[in-house]
Amino acid sequence: MAATSLLAGSVCPGRPVRVGVVSARWAPYLAAGEAHVARVRLVSGIMIGWKVVERSQRPARPLVRRVAMMQPAPSPVMQTSPSSAPLLRGATGLGLVGRHTSSLRVAAALRAVAPGSVSVILLSGGVGKRMKASMPKQYLDLRGRPIATWSLIELAGMPEVGEVVVVCAPEYRDIFTSVTLPRDVPLVFAPPGDERQDSVLSGLRASREDATVVAVHDSARPLVLAADVRRCLVDAAEHGAAVLAVPVKPTIKEVGADGMVIKTLDRSVLWDIQTPQCIRPDLLLRGFEHVAAESLAVTDDVSIVEALGQPVKITPGDYSNIKVTTPEDMAVAQCFLDER
Repeated sequence: MAATSLLAGSVCPGRPVRVGVVSARWAPYLAAGEAHVARVRLVSGIMIGWKVVERSQRPARPLVRRVAMMQPAPSPVMQTSPSSAPLLRGATGLGLVGRHTSSLRVAAALRAVAPGSVSVILLSGGVGKRMKASMPKQYLDLRGRPIATWSLIELAGMPEVGEVVVVCAPEYRDIFTSVTLPRDVPLVFAPPGDERQDSVLSGLRASREDATVVAVHDSARPLVLAADVRRCLVDAAEHGAAVLAVPVKPTIKEVGADGMVIKTLDRSVLWDIQTPQCIRPDLLLRGFEHVAAESLAVTDDVSIVEALGQPVKITPGDYSNIKVTTPEDMAVAQCFLDER
């Protein structure tokens, strides 16, 4: 989702506040002075725009069902630390704060994803047969870097991340250790398993025991955005499990073994699942125990949580967070990089 930064000086008299991330749908109204923040609330020392309305007239429907997180200017009364500011900016909109969510639960979720509290499990053990290359797809060059290192650098730059557990074959570890990271984040290595769920379990066992959330990411998705990951982390802290996803665009049909159409699925309720998939470690471990006891095969990480009957929150992501699987995907990834 496109976002912009604005300055709202009239939200709180005598105390200017900065709008951290604003939905592009209504940011122009604020910029033009055609809308204003009607009221704010104070949650854990953070000013939150609770309602934005059109200034000139009553719209046919509300301009905004989302809200903007306000980062207050430094003052003796209200301050935010530099390390927490990115998280607070990323915790905006898309259902985190609103009339259906209590401010106390929001504040608790924000506190849960503290700096250094997240363990990233970076899956990089795949073979990548569909790419038809001489090495696994995640190690192919993308604009001068191995594909797997793009997401490593993006995720390691997040203050919330306390470690990155790389699940890969031993012969590829030097690819990750040779990368200059934006922060001094510990790199831990774990061996891959035969199936995806085996690799995730291997990474989970190698991760810190005190992690609040684990974020499982496929290294073949090089273009993931830190802002999207932050929102997914907060959703996982609140609900137990969350996953980045985007609404499907094409028409999807269910087809039988004979090649005949059975029915057309309602795409308005279908989402294309991405990574990272963020889960509380204790919940993920219980899920693995259940999967092993029932001899279940799962294709993604939150399916393990679903098998327990536990809820999974969808966090809207970005269409650029593609998985590079074929040579055509490589060309698409390069086009997305050109736009950044």
